[in-house]
Order: sequence, then structure tokens, then C-alpha cells
Amino acid sequence: MVGVAAVKDVGFLLDRLLDPKQPISERFRVLFAIRNHHGDASRSALIAAMRDPSNLLAHEAAFALGQMQDPVSIAALREILCDVDGAHPIVRHEAAEAMGAIGDPSCVDLLRSVWRSDPAREVRETCELALHRIEISSSNSNPTNEDRVPKFLSVDPMLPASGDSSTSQLRQLLLDDSLPMHERYAALFALRNRGDRESTDAIAAALETSKSALLKHEVAYVLGQLQDMATVEILERTLGDPGEHPMVRHEAAEALGSIADPNCVELLTKFLDDPEPIVHQSCEVALSMLEFEQQGKPFEYLFQEIKVGSE
Repeated sequence: MVGVAAVKDVGFLLDRLLDPKQPISERFRVLFAIRNHHGDASRSALIAAMRDPSNLLAHEAAFALGQMQDPVSIAALREILCDVDGAHPIVRHEAAEAMGAIGDPSCVDLLRSVWRSDPAREVRETCELALHRIEISSSNSNPTNEDRVPKFLSVDPMLPASGDSSTSQLRQLLLDDSLPMHERYAALFALRNRGDRESTDAIAAALETSKSALLKHEVAYVLGQLQDMATVEILERTLGDPGEHPMVRHEAAEALGSIADPNCVELLTKFLDDPEPIVHQSCEVALSMLEFEQQGKPFEYLFQEIKVGSE
């Protein structure tokens, strides 16, 4: 018989998050729950997880700290961002994005320095985004146009572009590799918020045409948010391309898990033995997410349902 803990029993989650013997999908369930439970213990566990041998888990921990928007996390995020030799670029990218999400002006000098000199393109481009995100936060500018009001439960790296632009104009901005990254991200989120066929097709086009792995990984993430069956084919091609950046293939896998169509199970299963750990771990997590979605259950632990033992 399985016992059930009250919401206060968070220690179970913290131990499970940092236990490398647990399946990666189980650790992700825990991480998603911890992200919704603010406090010193949760923050400390996520900071520790940023140094996990699994770069997938480590980058998700950095993302979670940004979503929590806790300024106390900034020192640890700075340390990760500056660790060129010891931290994977996908983790350092998420640390920079998290600093932008928190929006503290104290991060500007470091972000500007890394933007100018970092060896990893995806990290440089993320720093550019974070700098603009902090500038927006510091100016106290809030979206007033309906198209700019957040419609998804995420702290996005950039506010959506103004609704004054047509879908065709936004598509042109998104697909233009010569534009600054923050302008393309703004177009991306404006198209996502519209969510119609024309807008979704424009987003999907960027997954095949853009030269930026950073932009393509965000495009795949957005397609997962939209959960549109019409995008399964392009996400499958992206996941199956061994020449694609692992961060893009990872997001394609998780997007397929979010769409939760039975056909996606076969697609994801194909890559459970992929030689790239970020990819095969993403497929494992996505399959677990898909299973919970099909059962109508939340993927993350609900505190009132935490299993603490058996007898």
C-alpha cells in the first residue's frame, strides 16, 4: 500500500531530483513540481542540479530558476554562464536566458561581455535576448495590445511584437537571418499568440530555413506549446536529423511528446538509443509526458499525491 504525503513533505522531491539512479523522466517530473514550489530548499536543489552530469537536466534546472524569477539565483546563474570549460553550452544558454527572465539590471554588464566574446553562438545570441528582456523590464513597459498579453504559462525570452503587424510581415521578420535575434523572437511569439493556420505555418517554416540553432530550438518549443498535429512531420524530420544541433532535436522531441498523438510514440521510440545523450534523454522524457497526457494526468508531481513509501 502506498502512502501519500501532504504538500509540506518536499524533502522527498529534493532527494529524488538529485538522485542519479532515478530515471531521467522521473527526475523531470520532480523538477517540474519543484519549479512550482518556491523557497530556499527548492532553489538550492535546482542550483545543485545545474551541475548534474545530465546536461538535459542541468539546462532544465537553469530554465526553472528563470521561470521562478528569483533574484537570489543570479549568483549561481552567473557562475554557470561564465564556466566556458565546465558547463555545456546548452546549460550556459539557459543560465543567460534565466537572467533575462529575472530582469535584474545587475546582470547587464556580464551579459554584454559574454555577448561580445563567447565562443558559442547560441550563448551569444541568448545574451542579446536577455539584454533586451532586461531593458524592457527596467523600463516598466507592460503590454497593452491584446496580441502582446501573455497567453501561455511561461516567462518568454522576449515580449511578442506589436499586433499592428500583419501575419505576412511577422513571417518575414521571423525568417530573416540578417535581423537581430530579439526582433525575430518578438515576431515568433506574436505568431504563436495568433495561433491560426497561417501563423503556425510561418513558425514551422523557420524550423527548416533558419541558420540559428537558438531560434530553431525556440521554434520547436513553441510548436510544442501549440500542440498542432499538422507540425508532427516537420518535428519528426528535425528530430531525425543527426546533423542538427542537439538543442534543436531535444526541443523537437519534447514538442512531439506535448502533442501527445499515439503516432508520436513510435517516432520517439526510434531515438531512445540515439548516441547524443541530450536527444535520447529528451525522447525518454517526452514518452513519459505523452503517457501522462493520454491518461489525462499532470506530468509533474502534485504535492498531495507524493509517494513516500510502501508497506
